[in-house]
Amino acid sequence: MKIGIVCYPTFGGSGVVATELGMALADKGHEVHFITYNQPVRLDFFTHNLHFHEVLLEEYPLFQYQPYELALSSKMVEVVEKHQLEVLHVHYAIPHAYAAYMAKRMLQEKGLDIKVVTTLHGTDITLVGSHPTYKSAVEFSINNSDVVTAVSKSLKEHTLRLFNITNDIKVVYNFIDTEKYDKAQETECNRISIAKPEERIVTHVSNFRPVKRTEDVIKIFYEIQKEVPSKLLMVGDGPERMNAEMLVAKLGIEERVIFLGNSNEVAKILCYTDVFLLPSETESFGLAALEAMAASSAVISTNTGGLPEVNIHGKTGYLSNLGDVNDMAKNAITILKDDAILEVFKANAKAHTKLFSLENILPVYEELYKSCSVSA
Repeated sequence: MKIGIVCYPTFGGSGVVATELGMALADKGHEVHFITYNQPVRLDFFTHNLHFHEVLLEEYPLFQYQPYELALSSKMVEVVEKHQLEVLHVHYAIPHAYAAYMAKRMLQEKGLDIKVVTTLHGTDITLVGSHPTYKSAVEFSINNSDVVTAVSKSLKEHTLRLFNITNDIKVVYNFIDTEKYDKAQETECNRISIAKPEERIVTHVSNFRPVKRTEDVIKIFYEIQKEVPSKLLMVGDGPERMNAEMLVAKLGIEERVIFLGNSNEVAKILCYTDVFLLPSETESFGLAALEAMAASSAVISTNTGGLPEVNIHGKTGYLSNLGDVNDMAKNAITILKDDAILEVFKANAKAHTKLFSLENILPVYEELYKSCSVSA
């Protein structure tokens, strides 16, 4: 099939999933076209047959803010016409599903029928979409998509509570390429470059937004390192990084915390990890936790959103109430202090990721594309 993918080209979960999905589809022989304002950060053109179409924004004195939705819709029309795409898979309701609807209508005027698959990832629903300014547009975009998916049962339920949805929403979990993490563990995991042999390695990966509660990560680790010799790897960047660095300095643990910034080598970094911390205010799914589990890391997380669907309490890690730093630290210490317990949790985490493997999820998306195309 000829498939267009529209996403944010960033390190965030939705961008990562969309990019990995596109590369996997290309590997299966599909023709895949990415349509966005920058090349997605994990997009690999050298080993995949992919196409990238940049959405250009012109500077006009008339506009205080450039009309991205208009430029995106126009680019979608152009790419669909030129390359005879059959399906547009848009990640995020706003602005992507809204722009796709406008493209669909413009193409209908030209006698072309493009199908739109919309995947809801979380922020488009829980934060942006629920705002009164955007609520009607989000509701309209979801109800006028040909197929709608959500990345967790929790997100589907949240969407149905917030909006008047008449369309069906199918739950299709986020996925990971487990082979990539297997390879990193087998060939590239040199722990000694990060920590001493007797030290445990704790990791956090995020975009350092307030919702990720990075200061809680530091507070949890502060308690951990009192009981267990350990290092903390902070992977990512964002508005809360400075506050996290200041808290590390205040607590006097600079020598135990390493800030690595954004990285395209997450699989290599996670192969070092014993316990992964994700004390988020909310997670529609928890892709970062799943990636850590694929690298055989136990997960300490909150019990919010879709996290209980990914992290199984008492098996792959532990779940705690939002903000309960002491409980999260206690649970992490329980895992880290005992070699045998740690190995059991790491093995359980690795095994659980098979449910979310690329091999299981990719055919689901392929079937959805075919079904809406056939229904035409």
